[in-house]
Amino acid sequence: MTNTEKVAYIRGLAEGLELDDNKKEVKVLNAIIELLDDMAMSLSDLEDGYNDMADQLDAVDEDLGSLEDDFYGDEEDDEDEDECYYEVTCPNCHETICLSEDIIEDGQMDCPNCGETLEFDIDECDEDSCGCGCESCSE
Repeated sequence: MTNTEKVAYIRGLAEGLELDDNKKEVKVLNAIIELLDDMAMSLSDLEDGYNDMADQLDAVDEDLGSLEDDFYGDEEDDEDEDECYYEVTCPNCHETICLSEDIIEDGQMDCPNCGETLEFDIDECDEDSCGCGCESCSE
């Protein structure tokens, strides 16, 4: 039962009592019923507006999702899969750090934990003895 239906039911109960409209108590009761009716109508209007806005927001969200898919595509996923990361343990603080291949190729960096300079020496793999699975070995 909606609020407007409940107010209509209360109005019907009050009319069924056949009260004298000239009495002060009846005037107050009728004013309260009118106020309830106005409030129920306002609430109904607000609910309708809310539902319309929610529908519009859902449509905008779907459109934005489609635009994001069209604009970004699967680039983000592809970049993460192609990127190679290495775990390096700092000899000073013994913390393990994950580094990208680009940082390793730079040859050195400061440890983010203790500030110690870490140096990297990358030698080419010897396919016969390495077996590490890097690009040189898998070719």
